[in-house]
Amino acid sequence: MINEIQKDAQDRMEKSVEALKNQISKIRTGRASPSLLDGIMVSYYGTATPLRQLANITVEDVRTLAISVFDRSMSPAIEKAIMASDLGLNPSSAGTVIRVPLPALTEERRKDLIKVVRAEAEQGRIAVRNVRRDANEKVKALLKDKEISEDDERRSQDEIQKMTDSYIKKVDEALAHKEAELMDF
Repeated sequence: MINEIQKDAQDRMEKSVEALKNQISKIRTGRASPSLLDGIMVSYYGTATPLRQLANITVEDVRTLAISVFDRSMSPAIEKAIMASDLGLNPSSAGTVIRVPLPALTEERRKDLIKVVRAEAEQGRIAVRNVRRDANEKVKALLKDKEISEDDERRSQDEIQKMTDSYIKKVDEALAHKEAELMDF
């Protein structure tokens, strides 16, 4: 029973760290990355559709994304969706390919982005701690129902704490990596 609680907590902590990494990967670092456009939705025949389903996104060079649209008539709508996003990008159409140049980041903008990344990392830490709290509550419930001994409860809480520490360390590593990436230009 305790093993199931610990396994569930580990899975949920792993998902929290992955969600954080996914979230901070969308923050622009000055390098072109197709994941930058993941959150963009395009009106496709009245339905909001992810850009990835309407086009192929590739990195043309360090500061340029190339978008190959599947349905050529969708090019203006895709350009409009990119401009309407809060990414501050100005796409330019060249036939079937839309090019999205990424402007260089200013020092001030980098510092703002680092603040955003740190806030995301703190949310990740909070998510991991919430998983720890839930797991500890389940273990305490088992103790209350007399399904486990107090020694088992203490051991289990120590294991859950060790697991929490390791996942918070992973969050901190992801934060450090992203900060270094942001200041790398």
